[in-house]
Amino acid sequence: MSDDESLSRYLDDLPALYRQESAGGRPDFFGRFLLAFEHVLTGVGNASHPGLEEILEGIVTENGAVRMAGADRYLTPGPAAADAERAPAEFLEWLSGWVALTLRDDWNDEERRRILAEIVPAYSRRGTPDGLKQILAAFSGVSVGAITIDDGTESGPAHHFTVSAVIPGAAELARRRAILQAIVDMEKPAHTYYELFLETPTMQVGRTSSVGKDTVIGAPIQRP
Repeated sequence: MSDDESLSRYLDDLPALYRQESAGGRPDFFGRFLLAFEHVLTGVGNASHPGLEEILEGIVTENGAVRMAGADRYLTPGPAAADAERAPAEFLEWLSGWVALTLRDDWNDEERRRILAEIVPAYSRRGTPDGLKQILAAFSGVSVGAITIDDGTESGPAHHFTVSAVIPGAAELARRRAILQAIVDMEKPAHTYYELFLETPTMQVGRTSSVGKDTVIGAPIQRP
């Protein structure tokens, strides 16, 4: 065993060639180089910064099923959940890699959590109109019922379809259009083409507009 706390314990698991002492009397460089990996993977005795092995050591197998004991929060996006019951914000990027999702820089923390939670169920119907609607709903934050896909099989040209979505509030219409267009481009069959239509509903108090959120009464008119 290595008796120097400034050197990684991983040296003990390597062939003797890598544990040869340097001119200074100890394997300075390689032993300290491995400390970075030890810190990330298994921890180096600092309880406030545990390694991945310590974080996930609560995973046990019971009767063929995987049961999580305390570590499950790191695998839970948890939109609208308490921080103690969901993955830390800095862990979301790692979770997104597991589900082949690229997180946009302009998404806030809650958007990232919501999309991560909704995208996996949508993948099970990928390649179908219903699957595309679910993915678009996950990315746009609107309900599946607010999105319509018409493949135009009865009257439209071949390989053409339209996507229509009702977006509450016009404040972020351009941003949402860019997001939805990027998703359709990525998910549609290569031989097809489409048109995207976005609609903002007229003001209906208590139904499609919320005073102070997407509706401002008596806002001053900005004149040049």
